Amino acid sequence: MQGHGSSPDGNAVELSNHSPGSASADGGEALAGEPQGPLLVYDGGCPFCRHFAELSELRGGITGLRIRDGRQDHALRRWLGQRGLRLADGAVLIDGERLFHGAEAIQWLAARMEPSAALLRLLAALMKEPPQARRLYPLLLAARRTALGLQGLPLDPDQVAVRAVQ
Repeated sequence: MQGHGSSPDGNAVELSNHSPGSASADGGEALAGEPQGPLLVYDGGCPFCRHFAELSELRGGITGLRIRDGRQDHALRRWLGQRGLRLADGAVLIDGERLFHGAEAIQWLAARMEPSAALLRLLAALMKEPPQARRLYPLLLAARRTALGLQGLPLDPDQVAVRAVQ
């Protein structure tokens, strides 16, 4: 499954419009003035996604990695959506002018990690090669769907949450 921000060979594409680090009228102001370095945009409503992102930032060994809860950051989510990158379809990794989505985002992280946490070591080993990451990523999305469903949260952060009447 190829991410929207990637070319057919699995490499990231360069941004043609404003970069997320520059102020713009299309939502890019969400990242204006922030330090440079890779940014992982994840779904904070998913406990698995949140745990992976927090571990990656704290113990992944990737210099300068920052994380952002895309479910809470409406401007950033809108900016990504204008580029065809929906958080509902997977995490996004922004590295300078390059965007990685879904399996490619996780593979980018896994290939660069020097993890000190056991869970990250396992995920890095499983996801560091692009073909394997593309095969396994749908399982991560299934776990995300299950976790969000159990919490009554929509898969798409842009949709209103509908909680079951208890």
